Amino acid sequence: MDDYVLTGGGANGESYDHKTDPNLMLKLYLPGKIEQPLYELLMARKVYEMGIPTPKPGDYVVTDDGRYGILFHRVVGKKSYSRATSDHPERVQEYAEEFARMCLDLHKVYVDTTQFESVKERNFKYLERNPFFTKTEKDKIARFIDDAPDTDTAYHGDLQYSNAIFVGDQRYFIDLGDFGYGYNLFDVGMVYLCCYLSKDEFVKETFHLDKPVAMRFWDCFAPAYFGADRSLKSIEEEILPYAGLKTLLVEANTNCPMPEFRAAMTFLK
Repeated sequence: MDDYVLTGGGANGESYDHKTDPNLMLKLYLPGKIEQPLYELLMARKVYEMGIPTPKPGDYVVTDDGRYGILFHRVVGKKSYSRATSDHPERVQEYAEEFARMCLDLHKVYVDTTQFESVKERNFKYLERNPFFTKTEKDKIARFIDDAPDTDTAYHGDLQYSNAIFVGDQRYFIDLGDFGYGYNLFDVGMVYLCCYLSKDEFVKETFHLDKPVAMRFWDCFAPAYFGADRSLKSIEEEILPYAGLKTLLVEANTNCPMPEFRAAMTFLK
């Protein structure tokens, strides 16, 4: 690790840049996480081979202190859409529309369904393990998941404005460990959750954005993604239950109930 310098961190680990080789970066997971980086490396390689724009993954590494990580080709000078919006809030519409176009292109890609998990399968797994919902609530959630359309198009799995980066005219998706296939609104629900449903302090700490700017990001993203002929109200009504469904993922990661997200699960009412 003497050759690397810490550049960022998140819920699962930290990122490091190589001190002398600008083409290398290391994503290092927190202690105790072994299977997750292995699985993410496998997903990253599969997605890269599909031609979806993402940094080229390299090797699996183990550090002296027993932590596991992945080497990636570093995109020199890159910024995420959340960081760029934080630095230049006056350009929020430009960045939101660019991100929307990236998402539209991603959701048009057909996936070999024998190689990846469906979004429905993944949500059913989260639901089965969740200790915070009653049986009646779980039955309603399962019905909502089951009734959603079936598609075999790409699903990012953690579609946030911090998980898309750019430099110049190059655009990339990152953090593809939950990549799969399925109905696009399961994916876009995360965008709404991060912009509108998350608490002000979480948005500031995680995405470096003031909440009103994050909300403005969604207000610009939505017509670019869903079509300018639709009202924001009608789009919100459609996306809200899918954003609420992300409660299953968040509660699985935090092991605590998230009432601020559950409130969006309109199908429970």
